[in-house]
Formats: sequence, C-alpha cells, structure tokens
Amino acid sequence: MKQYKMRRGEHLDDRMPDLKAEIEERFGPVSGTEEHDGHELYAVEDPVNPVFERVVAGAASYSGKKDKLAVHFEERPAEEVIAEGNADAAADAVDAKNDFLLEATGRDAKSRRESLKREVEDDAPDY
Repeated sequence: MKQYKMRRGEHLDDRMPDLKAEIEERFGPVSGTEEHDGHELYAVEDPVNPVFERVVAGAASYSGKKDKLAVHFEERPAEEVIAEGNADAAADAVDAKNDFLLEATGRDAKSRRESLKREVEDDAPDY
C-alpha cells in the first residue's frame, strides 16, 4: 500500500470531493470497503482494465495532518495479459494510474517518485 501526499497547500477533499465516484469512473465499480492500517478504503474487485486484478484506494486520514491518498494496485503478470491479446491494456493501465494519481495529488510521476525517495531517505537509520 503506497500513500501519496497532496501538493503543498492542497487537500484531497478539494481535489476529489467524491473519491468513490472517481475510483469507479477510472477503475470500475466499488465492490466494498476494507480496512488497511486503520483506514477505510474502497475496493474494486473486478476492474474494467484486464491488467488490474484488484484496486484498493481511499483517503488515509491522520489527526492534525492532511489526508494522504492510499492506493494499492494488484496487477496480473504481463506475460498473462499479453498472451490473452490485451497488450494495449497495459499502456492504458499505466495511463489510468498516472492520471488518477495526478488528478488526486496534483503531482506528476516525477515529483511523486522524488517525494517517495525523500521519505525513504528520511526514514533511514543514522549510523
């Protein structure tokens, strides 16, 4: 499960007031919710894109802090998807993920990567 920060000065509620509807529009019908680390997230058990086996996404709320977007994409093996003749779906899946994350966080793939890298560096033990 990855968690993404919003752009400075922005909030998830402002960027996506109806998060469930956005998830359904981009990935398929929400089949229920599940709890991860104390956060209630939406689960899509039958995504419209055949690359995804399952998508779990929602707001991760922390007291005194801005919400983060928590997302987990379970994907099928590329060989399996290609063997079924769905090679084009792989590119669509990447676009769907990046578009969703950009719309939700206001950050492009490069800035999301840099932010995650800084987080890992900050968590590294000092020797």
